[in-house]
Amino acid sequence: MIDLTIHTHDGEHYAEVVLNNPKAMNSLGEDDLAELGAIYDEAAEHGVRALLLRGEGKGFCAGRNIKGLDPRNDDATDYLANKVTPVLKKMSEFPAPTFAAVHGPCLGVGLGLAIATDIVYVADDATVGSPFANLGATLDSGGHALFFERLGAHRTMDLIVTGEMMSGTEAVEAGLFSRAVPKDQLFDFTRERVERASRGATQAFLASRKLVHTIRDHGTGLWSSIEQENLAQGQLCSSKDYFEGFQAFNEKRTPKFSGA
Repeated sequence: MIDLTIHTHDGEHYAEVVLNNPKAMNSLGEDDLAELGAIYDEAAEHGVRALLLRGEGKGFCAGRNIKGLDPRNDDATDYLANKVTPVLKKMSEFPAPTFAAVHGPCLGVGLGLAIATDIVYVADDATVGSPFANLGATLDSGGHALFFERLGAHRTMDLIVTGEMMSGTEAVEAGLFSRAVPKDQLFDFTRERVERASRGATQAFLASRKLVHTIRDHGTGLWSSIEQENLAQGQLCSSKDYFEGFQAFNEKRTPKFSGA
């Protein structure tokens, strides 16, 4: 079960998506993934200007729901390529900044959900790593790319072969995610920043995301990136929020961004 709440208050307009199957540590089957994708579509249709993803209970998401799964009848490639990956891509292209509040296990597909999110705050006691050593399976949902990019080949293979986990604090210190927060403060800390982003210059945020993704996916060098930044800035000049930001600066007041 996945819940969607749209928050609208005093200029704030954001979505909160909750993975709500705590008995299974919010693990995801095929139906759950289809529901998650539909919920992101619904949130986009509402025109929210920020989105928060979190898990109910003791953990964020422990990965794929494999309870009762017979590997002899399992098509793992179909599950990952046609059920998981399209949802991750949809999440990464959501038309507003996205945040995840991660506590407890963040593994497998759950790790993929975090990778597909713009900004990830983790509880200091979160659990991150590759739990597949005892399953005869391999890390999936983007885990290899994230770990190699941030940790290098040796530490990546160390995590995969040993199956040892990193805490949220260790993961942030290694550069995997945005910030580590005490567990009892995580949701309030994240919501405050989601609310703030929902009042921000949405189109400027999305332009930066596009630039970051281009650097990540295509290895854009410094001067090519600067060229793309120049073009993006010029395109933003015609936005309402660009005009409002400069006008508010000159009038010495707080800007009131509309997201347009």
